[in-house]
Amino acid sequence: MTHTSVDEALDTADLADILKALPHRYPMLLVDRIVNIDGLDSAVGIKNVTYNEPHFMGHFPGNPIMPGVLIIEGLAQTAGAIGIKSLGMDKPALVYFMSIDKAKFRKPVVPGDVLEYHVRLIKRRGSICRYECIAKVAGDTVAEAELTAMLSPNDAKRGGGL
Repeated sequence: MTHTSVDEALDTADLADILKALPHRYPMLLVDRIVNIDGLDSAVGIKNVTYNEPHFMGHFPGNPIMPGVLIIEGLAQTAGAIGIKSLGMDKPALVYFMSIDKAKFRKPVVPGDVLEYHVRLIKRRGSICRYECIAKVAGDTVAEAELTAMLSPNDAKRGGGL
């Protein structure tokens, strides 16, 4: 892994940049912005959780809680976006899940929360990357997992993805 010196600025990705990297669109795009991007090594994705998201209508009506599987998906999208961004591509590419390990859910995520997806590269072999992922709200860990995925920029024309 490479490390950024104090003098180097970390990169960011706004929604337009994310849309260039990932094939996901609403309602499956679960990252609004990515900050503190250190190449392929690490980043923090930001998701503003709002009540009008479609999953809240049926997931515990009257007590809206973001489904854990969508938190994992948001972590994966953050990791996938920085992986694709590191390839310097200007069109969406696919990233395929290979494994989800050590997943734990600690606290519920509810409308009004600002969900942070902290991802850090553990290992890369060719197009396969493994990330340590921690989801936080207001500094508290709400979920965590280790995700392995394969970057597949040649499959971008087929659709699909994380």
